[in-house]
Amino acid sequence: MARAGRLASGLGTSSNTVQTLQTALQAKAKAEPTFRFYSLWDKIFRQDVLREAYRRCRANHGAPGVDGVSFAQIEERGAESWLGEIRQELIDGNYRPQPLLRVWIPKSNGGQRPLGIPTVKDRVVQMALLLVIGPIFEMDLLPQQYGFRAGLDAKLAVRRTYFTLAKQGIREVVDADLSDYFNTIPHGALMRCVSRRIADGKVLHTLRQWLQAPVVERGKGGERRSTAAKDHCRGTPQGGVVSPLLANLYFRRFLLAWYGKGHAARLGAHVVNYADDFVILCPLGRGQTAMQTMQRLMTQLGLTVNLEKTRLVHLPEESFDFLGYTIGRFFGKGGRPYWGTCPSKRSVHRLRQEIHDITSVRWSTLDVESRVERLNQVIGGWANYFDQGPVGKIYQALQRYAERRLRIWLMRKKGRKGTGYRQYPDQFLYEHLGLIRLRTRREGLSNAKA
Repeated sequence: MARAGRLASGLGTSSNTVQTLQTALQAKAKAEPTFRFYSLWDKIFRQDVLREAYRRCRANHGAPGVDGVSFAQIEERGAESWLGEIRQELIDGNYRPQPLLRVWIPKSNGGQRPLGIPTVKDRVVQMALLLVIGPIFEMDLLPQQYGFRAGLDAKLAVRRTYFTLAKQGIREVVDADLSDYFNTIPHGALMRCVSRRIADGKVLHTLRQWLQAPVVERGKGGERRSTAAKDHCRGTPQGGVVSPLLANLYFRRFLLAWYGKGHAARLGAHVVNYADDFVILCPLGRGQTAMQTMQRLMTQLGLTVNLEKTRLVHLPEESFDFLGYTIGRFFGKGGRPYWGTCPSKRSVHRLRQEIHDITSVRWSTLDVESRVERLNQVIGGWANYFDQGPVGKIYQALQRYAERRLRIWLMRKKGRKGTGYRQYPDQFLYEHLGLIRLRTRREGLSNAKA
């Protein structure tokens, strides 16, 4: 742990020098939009870049990959020497990515999303490469792209959507969905997107190796190994550090076609994109043509539009969900209509389910303090994102639900029946246990209506 401490003590300086490098690369990319960078590999194995890459990966608290090596094990051994070995591999050209570990996470629609988890070693190298090439491509991404970019986030994408809807006479919305976007991006076309800016052969070769890495899935039946990405020449695995940038680069091709070939001007239709989620905002009567044009362009890019989930929304009679928010027409005092946003029913339901699970007797290993801490993390994180629009009543309902669930669990813990309102009043829940209290008044909350 002492060695890990010495590594941490040098991170401030590393961070500053890495930022200087990034600023220089970004300035060059901005000044010369067609410039190709030929010498980047030597910057990826710079000691300060690798240190900063390790720091950022460590801050994400990721699980071990297929080799089972964790950050704790690395630091017990000595993070400095571990980084030194990686650096030497990169210098000598001996670095080879390891297989990805397949894990499944639940989706909001009840399905499961596959993640390909790299080893800690591969994550650090990917992060080092991202620190170098990310600033270059940041200059090429378009203002309609809000995902995985510094200074931008999903809430800004929601705001852009609603402001465009309210101010520009939007009456039709293409609520689009792509089938398995990350896993269907064609490798050849994607690498052409990268090589438009990057001419360093070692960087391009390493990116190809990551894209083609096999996947290992472990279960009761043993270990299964798949080489589908290499066999089909498609996909950038969700879970990889560099995958969000690559996904943005490929979606940029659709936006370049949409705006560069005149479809946006012809239809008066604007796109707002976050990762693989996007909407097309159209004037009255243009939505059907916009949807057909989008489908044709996506087919040309080798992508598949999910026709079951893609729909044309007619405003103001209908509303649509985007990035967890419902966007459409609402009614204020006296029945006055306005354009606005609020947390979607699905988003509220998912939080209620999490609250239910945390306060379930099935989590028998958690004590009271740990449960309340987990509740506060989940509810607070949810509220930090869903704080736009008329959220007061939703906050109140969620607050009451959390109180009720926590009281019932406390009663069951003591083997007693009942709701626990007399035994555990509000003062006990909030002042003694420290349960989070959401602001239910408009003061201090973001206003998202027009």
